[in-house]
Amino acid sequence: MLKRILIAAVAAIPLLAIAGYAAAGGQSDLAAVRDATNAYHDIGVARDAGYTTELALFGTTTTCISNGNEGAMGIHMVSSVDNTLDETHPEALLYEKRNDGSFKLTGVEYILPIGSSPPPAGATPPTLFGQDFNVTDATGFFGTPTFLWTLHVWIWKPNPAGIFESWNTRVTCD
Repeated sequence: MLKRILIAAVAAIPLLAIAGYAAAGGQSDLAAVRDATNAYHDIGVARDAGYTTELALFGTTTTCISNGNEGAMGIHMVSSVDNTLDETHPEALLYEKRNDGSFKLTGVEYILPIGSSPPPAGATPPTLFGQDFNVTDATGFFGTPTFLWTLHVWIWKPNPAGIFESWNTRVTCD
């Protein structure tokens, strides 16, 4: 009897995880993003649509962003960053360079500017897909104080830490 209870409990864990994920903004909420970015698996199509690397857009030498054991975000191809938020037009596409030199689309990032200082304590972050944006200090990339609201969405490569986490341990900058 104890063995059956244990088997039933273990079998229920994946179902509970799926139910929890769905309640927190599941994959079906992201279908429009997948549809809108599917063509960008071809990096040339992304370039033709106005996405460019950070190097070209911002004059920085950082093209692939990583953070040691926390993982990486990968290569960012950025479109216009303004004060508008459109779930079907993310500000950045995230890529990983493959061993053969080609690029794999791994996710997207939504970016809203804050300014030259962080938001005041208690400021309400923007939300998308039921997720709060993070404050990102991008001063190191721009050379001047620059703060952004950001939200990463790993729709094309699984992230063990979660689909909306900033760093993905399955993405590398090697």
